[in-house]
Amino acid sequence: MNDETVRNGSARAGWVLSILVALFLLMDGGMKLVPLQPVLDTMPTLGWPNDIGIIRAIGTLLIVITALYLWPRTAPLGAVLLTGYLGGAIATHLRIGSPWFTHTLFGLYVGALAWIGLWLRDPRLRALMR
Repeated sequence: MNDETVRNGSARAGWVLSILVALFLLMDGGMKLVPLQPVLDTMPTLGWPNDIGIIRAIGTLLIVITALYLWPRTAPLGAVLLTGYLGGAIATHLRIGSPWFTHTLFGLYVGALAWIGLWLRDPRLRALMR
C-alpha cells in the first residue's frame, strides 16, 4: 500500500465522518428552523425562552456554522465555531443537571468526531499538528 493510497483512504474516511456529523447538525438546525413541537417543548426545560425568533436564530447559526465546516476552504474556522456552539450546549446541560454521559457530554462526542473527521480529510491540519 503506497502513501497516496493511505492519504486517499484517510481523506475518504474523514469525509464520511464529517458528513455524518454534518447531517446530524443540519437535521438539528432544520428542526429549529421549522420549529418542530419537540423543540418548542424542550427549550423551556433547557432554560431557554420559548421564543420562535430565538429558536430560529439558533437553528440558522448552526446551519451556517455547519456549512463553514463542510466547505474545505473554511473548514478549520467552521470546526472552531462548531466547538464553541457545542460548548454552549454542554454548558446548558451542565447548568440544568442533565445526565452526564448521555446529555451533558454529547456535545463533546459530536465535537470530537467533527475534529477527527476534519483531521483525516484536511492535509493542512495534519501538517500543522505534526
